[in-house]
Amino acid sequence: MPKAALVTGGSSGIGRAAAEALARRGFRVYEISRHEQKPEDENKAVWHITGDVTDDDSLKRAIDLIMAREERLDVVVNNAGFGISGGVEFTETEDARRLMDVNFFGMVRVNKLVLPLMRKAGGGRLIQVSSVAAAAPIPFQTFYSASKAAVSAYSLALANEVRPYGISVCCLLPGDIRTGFTAAREKSPVGDDCYGGRIGRSVARMEKDEQTGMDPRRLGNLIARLATRRRVRPFYTCGAFYHLVTFLCKLLPASLVNRVLGLLYGG
Repeated sequence: MPKAALVTGGSSGIGRAAAEALARRGFRVYEISRHEQKPEDENKAVWHITGDVTDDDSLKRAIDLIMAREERLDVVVNNAGFGISGGVEFTETEDARRLMDVNFFGMVRVNKLVLPLMRKAGGGRLIQVSSVAAAAPIPFQTFYSASKAAVSAYSLALANEVRPYGISVCCLLPGDIRTGFTAAREKSPVGDDCYGGRIGRSVARMEKDEQTGMDPRRLGNLIARLATRRRVRPFYTCGAFYHLVTFLCKLLPASLVNRVLGLLYGG
């Protein structure tokens, strides 16, 4: 029987690239996203399910639908997420909470549903999409960075909980990727005058880096390779530059790393 995979946030960007790469490797792939699929977006190798990672009932219906067709769920890619930018003191708490609900608790909800299935089946793999921003937190994208740091810490702890049941967990830390994520970012200019235009300059630099960034298909291919490896490490990056960034974040004093990030993105 072909192995089955689930990708959240799979209608575009990294998620779509991952779903297509998994399908090319012979997986039966299901992708969940809030967007209704248009006829021109249909991919016969990937089955789309409309669902919302912030809605428990919606997710349960989606998982039940998958399990009605599959004997087991072998791989889950937790990719759903979005970004907000702005100064911390000017960001509404409700906006920060909404971001955490998608980026972190969306993953938590999915895993709460699939872990019992994997444990009963005797194995499975969770691939969590974190970010280089988890290791190198970016000013004026503080809440996004915090949400991805939470994903990374959660994944490390979870790996030790579920290892005895044949379930493995790894994190992917992408850097700048050329996707629709940039246009979808919720940008708040509130307080930019108080901060001397630093918020706008910082976000503009980040978006320029993203728009000239890596093709998401490279990340999709890496995710597909991770799905089929016998063993995985806790963290993976893609590209020599981001390997270097994450290495230096571990090697150098935090004060120096943070100073450099301030010079680059502090506006």
